[in-house]
Amino acid sequence: MMSEMKIKFDPDLTHQKDAINAVVGVFEGQETFQSNFSVSNAVQADMFEKNDGIGVANALSLLPEELYENTRNVQLVNGLPQTETKKQALPSLDFTIEMETGTGKTYVYLRSAFELNQRYGLTKFIIVVPSVAIKEGVYKSLQMTEDHFRKEYKNVQYDYFVYDSSKREQVRNFATNDYIQIMVINIDAFSKAFDDPDKESTANLIHRTDDRLNGLKPIEFIQATHPVVLIDEPQSVASTANRKKRLLV
Repeated sequence: MMSEMKIKFDPDLTHQKDAINAVVGVFEGQETFQSNFSVSNAVQADMFEKNDGIGVANALSLLPEELYENTRNVQLVNGLPQTETKKQALPSLDFTIEMETGTGKTYVYLRSAFELNQRYGLTKFIIVVPSVAIKEGVYKSLQMTEDHFRKEYKNVQYDYFVYDSSKREQVRNFATNDYIQIMVINIDAFSKAFDDPDKESTANLIHRTDDRLNGLKPIEFIQATHPVVLIDEPQSVASTANRKKRLLV
């Protein structure tokens, strides 16, 4: 008789908790609230009038100088050189968490998403990976940790999925659901885009207008949620100038 073996995850490993605390520490003092998309912003308002619904976005209430001081505090606690800028503001909101191989970085960034939700109400997360193999590995990790995270976070509601260009309803749900959404996507799924409308048919589907999305591009739905982007193996994901550009769009 065969029985399913389940892997148990230890939620109290010090090195993992330190890494998670470093992530959430950057946003210390952030208010817990969400932003609806039915605001006066022209792009968002137009988008959701077409969508006949209300989208839910991550909202950041901290001032630039607060993020700057939070980051310096995190660096100080972890024995890292502190960021120094004349304007008392960060040059960007790009942060790097470095962990040794085999120390559980996938678990750390997955759990960081749940912590950011619990503490600050953030709900939209995108995990960008460099290859199909890693994409499948991350999805497997999400499956394996599901019971663990539901236990640790009081049966919190969340969806996770691998982006599929043929399933546009995934993107609509990602934008409009008001609970945790985790999208796993390969960098190659959106790194090919063209600003010339005449060449749009050769771009990735994520950059093409779609009648099923009321004439909008899937990437526009995603961008409007202001997602937290978790990059797995950034040295591979952002390995070219074009890839770096697409991550910032």
